[in-house]
Amino acid sequence: MFLKNAWYVAALDHEITRALTPVQVLDEAIVLYRTSAGTVAALEDACPHRKLPLSMGRLKGDQVECGYHGLTFDAAGTCTRVPGAERIPHRACVRAYPVAERYGLVWVWMGEPSRADPALIFDVPEWGDPAWGVNRGDAMTLACNYLYMTDNLLDPSHVAWVHQGSFGGAGTDEEPLNTDVHAQGVTVWRWLMDTPPAPFYAPFLSFDGNCDRKQHYEVHWPCHAVIKAIFTPAGTGGEGQPLPTEAFVMNSYNFMTPVSATETRYYWFQMRNFAPDDAEVSERFAKSVRGAFEEDRVILNAVQKGMDDMRTPNLDLAIDLGPLRFRQRLRKMVEAEAETPG
Repeated sequence: MFLKNAWYVAALDHEITRALTPVQVLDEAIVLYRTSAGTVAALEDACPHRKLPLSMGRLKGDQVECGYHGLTFDAAGTCTRVPGAERIPHRACVRAYPVAERYGLVWVWMGEPSRADPALIFDVPEWGDPAWGVNRGDAMTLACNYLYMTDNLLDPSHVAWVHQGSFGGAGTDEEPLNTDVHAQGVTVWRWLMDTPPAPFYAPFLSFDGNCDRKQHYEVHWPCHAVIKAIFTPAGTGGEGQPLPTEAFVMNSYNFMTPVSATETRYYWFQMRNFAPDDAEVSERFAKSVRGAFEEDRVILNAVQKGMDDMRTPNLDLAIDLGPLRFRQRLRKMVEAEAETPG
């Protein structure tokens, strides 16, 4: 169940060089490379002749030469050479995907090229603001369907059991959840009042004692998210209240790229409202975040296997309202797209 007309992260920007780099997005094989001007090109990774992956060929200037019989394609997917042929067959072309670079990530548009508007890429308002620090983030592969990841990112309650030594903490096991459905996606949130700070965040708070904590889990269709962690001194938080000057805010941006029905490539980075130029803080965050996300990977890989092998129906609970609303709307979007030419 893939939505085609959307931007997906194909790679970290530093991963794409003058080498031919194969990736898979939405079950489609793509080859990425940088032109001599530094821009990223994305082509269907299959020569139209015998379908050898173009990534097994070689880069000749800014064009890709197939490693089987030398058919050559420019960055627009146009065939410029067929050795031994008097003319180039009209079917000798490969699909070129629209590409954009933003936030240190390479994005590809998987649907109708005429609809590929970079303005539709997930907005990160803090990006480039000198008052905000950046934890550059990383990527990992999960052996699960991407919708199990969106379920996870619309589920604040799981931190009490999966992340007991990191994101979890007192009050995260029973406090009811609020669910909002909006034009971009679904948000699940709650305030935890007058509780000890979670272990992951405690070393970075600028105040002592208990805190008021907001968990804000927001996922946009098809599969991109921002998770907002807000901590204020106890008695100063709550919905609609102005944040005090000592408030801790960390926004974690998460981008899930479906590789196939049972594999997902997961990219992330964080923005924080303190220590914007402190490399040591960024390094500590990066290491801790990676460790916490590895905890998710173990769970979600096992969930995929469990759901594949189930002998009795699975059970939905009240805490699943946000994920279920997200899936329902996404399914309608995918069905509508399939019924609409282009």
